[in-house]
Amino acid sequence: MQYVISVLDNGTGTGTDEEMGAIDAFNDSLEAEGRLVFLGGLAEPRTAAVLDNRDGKGMVTDGPFVELSEYVSGLWIVEAADRETALRLAAAGSRACNRKVELRQLMSA
Repeated sequence: MQYVISVLDNGTGTGTDEEMGAIDAFNDSLEAEGRLVFLGGLAEPRTAAVLDNRDGKGMVTDGPFVELSEYVSGLWIVEAADRETALRLAAAGSRACNRKVELRQLMSA
């Protein structure tokens, strides 16, 4: 099964050198264990564009869709045999980046 571990940020700044080192080590461990599917960081919400093309008019609005005190600043997609393993990985990711994370199972197409 695949799970998404989303990093929740409150906009207080980028990771410290120590946090970035811990994140790199966590990423390396995921890769070494064959669990890493994808990882990536996201730009701040103010750089977002919201598109609504449901009526064919192609409406584009700059900025985030909603104003929140927290936002997703990055994510990992990992392979895990079960939820307990995924929870363990998410806890390690939270510790590495020093942020709260959200764990959700990725639905199959």
